[in-house]
Amino acid sequence: MDRRRFIQILIGGGLAGLGVYYISNFIEPMPGFDVDDLVFDVDIVGEELVIPWSIEVLDDDIYLVSERIGRLTLVDSGVKTVVAEYDVAVVGEAGLLGIVKHPDFDLGRRYIYIYMSYYRGDEIFNRVSRLRLSRDYRSIESIEPILDGIPGAYIHDGGRIRFGPDGHLYICTGDANIPSLSQDIDSLAGKILRVYDDGEPVDDNPFNNHVYSYGHRNPQGLDWHPIDKRFLSNEHGPIGHDEINEIVRGGNYGWPIVVGYSDDERFIPPLYETGQNTIAPSGASFIDGKPFKMDGYVYVIACLRGERLAIFNPIEGSLYSIFNGIYGRLRDIKYLGDSTIIFSTSNRDGRGFPQPGDDRLIKITFR
Repeated sequence: MDRRRFIQILIGGGLAGLGVYYISNFIEPMPGFDVDDLVFDVDIVGEELVIPWSIEVLDDDIYLVSERIGRLTLVDSGVKTVVAEYDVAVVGEAGLLGIVKHPDFDLGRRYIYIYMSYYRGDEIFNRVSRLRLSRDYRSIESIEPILDGIPGAYIHDGGRIRFGPDGHLYICTGDANIPSLSQDIDSLAGKILRVYDDGEPVDDNPFNNHVYSYGHRNPQGLDWHPIDKRFLSNEHGPIGHDEINEIVRGGNYGWPIVVGYSDDERFIPPLYETGQNTIAPSGASFIDGKPFKMDGYVYVIACLRGERLAIFNPIEGSLYSIFNGIYGRLRDIKYLGDSTIIFSTSNRDGRGFPQPGDDRLIKITFR
């Protein structure tokens, strides 16, 4: 029996609560690194979730998770508590999507921001709302919409939200299956938006509205390099041509006029694109590259169709991967520090093959 199949049987049987495994499935060989040296512990910290779309870390071993069916769930030392349920448009890729805490959350501003899809008549739209959590994190004290009317659809709703190092909220929106909206700077669709924590557009945004960058198809991951603050985002291509982009203020990333690399100087080309291959990149985080013997930080992406964690080295521009096919579809990832990450599976979204315990939160500590 090969090593990969053995690990799959362990996970399927629910025996992977803690262990040490060696994985050697990479897109490209890692120069100067023997993959058999990659050693890590596995801890299943949450089970039987339903399409956990986004993870937010509230405290040690305490996580807030958005389940796409409209449920906001607290996972505290493995114990689940439903914090709130919302009437969302649960069709296709729509539903309760991104969540993020306020930068001053630990200072008493217990605000959580959520991105959700909803019906207005027969049409789907998306909105961002601000919630206030109770002190024990187990209930909602208030909720207010701060940005509404984002075009939505059965597919291409974007949904990832994060606060940047400038203290402003960045919002990924999809093209709502109307590609031309991505090039319309007066539309909220197919964009990365930047707003204050109350939803108002930042004063120095490039087009005097909510838009920070445009020409996006369906971005679903973003993060900033911890040292040089480079802003990276990843998005789904049409058939293949998934992209990793460096986001700049006012940048046009080409969709739908160009796909992937282009010599057209009107558009900013991706740092990396997958060509004819599809990995369906979702949530992403920068993590310390030491476990992989890489200098500095690497940008790690949870991949859906690719069923792996993709590791982008921004210094050399190469893409590697681990856990190919081991856990199935992966939706979000967060860096916990000290060579530890947490990611979610997404095998109950109608496009995967659920294993016992799916969907799960999985914590990996590299040694």
